[in-house]
Amino acid sequence: MKACDVAVLGVIAFVLAVLFSIAMHEIGHLVPAKAFGVKVTQYMVGFGPTLWSRMKGETEVGVKAIPLGGYIRMIGMMPPAQPGHVDKGPFAKVVTEARLQSTEEIEPGEEDRAFYKLNPGRKVIVMLGGPTMNLLLAIVFLVISLGVIGIPQTVPTIQSVVACVPTAANPNGDLKAGKCPNSSETPAAAAGLRAGDKIVSVGGKPIKTWDDTTKAIVASGAGPVVIVVDRNGVQQTVTADLVTIDHAVDPSVSAPRAFLGVSPSAALVRQPLIDVPKTAWAEIKGTVVAIATLPVRVYQIGKSAFTNAPRDPKGLVGLVGVARVSAEVANAPSPAWWRISYFILLMAGLNLALFLFNLIPLLPLDGGHVASATWEAIRNNIARRRGRPNPGPVDVARLLPIAYVVGAGLIAMSVLILYADIVKPLRIN
Repeated sequence: MKACDVAVLGVIAFVLAVLFSIAMHEIGHLVPAKAFGVKVTQYMVGFGPTLWSRMKGETEVGVKAIPLGGYIRMIGMMPPAQPGHVDKGPFAKVVTEARLQSTEEIEPGEEDRAFYKLNPGRKVIVMLGGPTMNLLLAIVFLVISLGVIGIPQTVPTIQSVVACVPTAANPNGDLKAGKCPNSSETPAAAAGLRAGDKIVSVGGKPIKTWDDTTKAIVASGAGPVVIVVDRNGVQQTVTADLVTIDHAVDPSVSAPRAFLGVSPSAALVRQPLIDVPKTAWAEIKGTVVAIATLPVRVYQIGKSAFTNAPRDPKGLVGLVGVARVSAEVANAPSPAWWRISYFILLMAGLNLALFLFNLIPLLPLDGGHVASATWEAIRNNIARRRGRPNPGPVDVARLLPIAYVVGAGLIAMSVLILYADIVKPLRIN
């Protein structure tokens, strides 16, 4: 298959995975809403013109043209205004019209099926259902990638044996004209180690990882060391006379270290399931930091997009950027299962980002509705303790100006990231 065809398949797989994540997010809202009796008139994946839809009971289920999100439409998201209340300010007309539209969605006899009629606890459950679904998807993807398929790691199986002890003139230790120029053959070559040998122990220390191998060689120091390898299912013991060479600690500093002369292989290694929460927690911490420093990161991506400043590989990236990365993953010169594992990890990270981003306590995000429902519960509890009448649901319509500002900011940020993804895309190794 041609490289461009593989890249296209990677993008298609990414789009389908994103649509699946969006669809499951909205199901996370839909199921509890219906369970609590709220009337849901639409369940849509995407925005814009409808490509396909059908009625399922009282809910229109469909797919729209722009796969950048989704929604469910619940009747009565906003409560009617209190008697005598008049909206004021520059957004008064918008707030009043939104209130009327929400009221008009409620047909006679369905007043108790409006979202605003739910108690605060049920509102929180409905609005947290979407992000929770993304969290569950992320955990499932991590389990598949880490525990079922495995992730690429260096393993203590010899990929190649270095022929000659490296020198400044021959840093790769290559044979030249069948000889080692100005040096001798490496301890590994002299001991008869071969590509494919699996290192079992070094100096009596059992080896499980390549890191164990490196530590055992360094600890042994220069001189003879007994190495046990598994060669085609049969254990063999060799003695290698380790030498000392200068090892680069960083680009400007080197230090002497014991040297054997082998390079490790890489393979998919299944991780224990205990690593799933560890990996998820590490991703969550990184995403929380990214959200907390969002203004700075938006500035940085704008600077890199419009100047010669380099793009931060750990900075913001949009769906176009991730789609490009998916194409690179699909086209990478690696075994198929390696690419699949990386792609699934990518989807786990995307769902964790969706989970956390939607928890930001600002409308129109899910976290904004959770925050208003939480305040409603606190306010109702205070009124009950003071023996006052229940103040009723929070007037969400009055928060619409904030929602419009936040929405405009998100759109502007998305356009900026899209531009950066096009003119200065991120690359992977």
